[in-house]
Amino acid sequence: MREATYGGAMCRNITMLRGLEPPATHEEIHAAALQYARKVAAVSSGPLLMAGAFTEAVDEIAAATERLLGALPPRRSPPMTVPPNRRRVSKPDSEV
Repeated sequence: MREATYGGAMCRNITMLRGLEPPATHEEIHAAALQYARKVAAVSSGPLLMAGAFTEAVDEIAAATERLLGALPPRRSPPMTVPPNRRRVSKPDSEV
């Protein structure tokens, strides 16, 4: 088994899910898997997004992500950014 190390910077567009409160939902995990698959496959739109191999890969990445998040210890502090779906919901009220 290869050691999981990486010396470079993480892609800024991939949302960090570990440490969210409440924990990441299945939809958030699937969205992150889709982001990852689109990035590594260099597919941004079109029929390739609906290809069987692509959707199967996204489902496998999502499943692996759920297993990984379930196996890791809790974070000491929450991620610095909030997933896009939560940003829409958690915007502060402008009327006071």
